[in-house]
Amino acid sequence: MFNPDLKKMLNNVNSRYSLVVGTAKRAREIRDEAIENNAILDEKTVSTAIEEIWDGKYVIEEPDSIKSK
Repeated sequence: MFNPDLKKMLNNVNSRYSLVVGTAKRAREIRDEAIENNAILDEKTVSTAIEEIWDGKYVIEEPDSIKSK
């Protein structure tokens, strides 16, 4: 199981909440893409989303009103 360093993942987001919401959003996108393509996933979508965020393939964007100063 992939267990990334939470501090590194939080470098580019304002809060843990933003990280969780962004991860869930990406996981749903991965699931929807798999359904459209009739693909069978070998890994859980949340795990795939976390790996993409960790690798920098997916960036969580926050509204300007909640970004860190």
